[in-house]
Amino acid sequence: MRNAAPPPRGSGVPEGPNRPGGQDSQGGPQPSEMIGLLAASIRRERERAGLSMTELAKRARIAKSTLSQLEAGAGNPSVETLWALATALGVPFSRLVDPPRPQVRILRAGQGPVTYSEHSSYAATLLSSVPQATRRDLYWVEAQPGTARNSDPHLPGSVEHVVISAGAATIGPIGEAVRLERGDYMTYPGDVPHIFEALEPDTAVLFVLEYS
Repeated sequence: MRNAAPPPRGSGVPEGPNRPGGQDSQGGPQPSEMIGLLAASIRRERERAGLSMTELAKRARIAKSTLSQLEAGAGNPSVETLWALATALGVPFSRLVDPPRPQVRILRAGQGPVTYSEHSSYAATLLSSVPQATRRDLYWVEAQPGTARNSDPHLPGSVEHVVISAGAATIGPIGEAVRLERGDYMTYPGDVPHIFEALEPDTAVLFVLEYS
């Protein structure tokens, strides 16, 4: 299992051979192309929603200058910033980070678009998204013990499914979170505040996020 060491605060796409955007020797994406993808996706969804930069920044509770940098391909957003933008735009998180793909697609360990938390050792890799009508996204998360990650509610009607692959974690709605260990499965509403805290080194989790 790879160690998901967090990048500098505020960074969403670290440097390295198996990080998002482009191609490495194994077909994994490179940072520069991932940032370009994010810029185009954010701009596309903002324009589709008919929002100005000022209005979107206000709804997402981020600085307008930050949004301007992201759309110009000069920013490096954290997973929290991307979730805030996706929620403000009313689209799944995957709509912003998932690149165009061929019909047959294989993701080896360490490949795929990765976003990182600002506040804890938490790296989320988008494994699969589906057509808009189905509204289901899959994420592979690797995390280390430390600061818990508190998540704001996702889109109304969202449901999260969790399977622990390695390690252990406290997961679930605030006030109802439970300890899960290897092989455990849990489902809970994703449209309420919820928490994720790795309890053992190299904890690995598969998340399925559904939108009704």
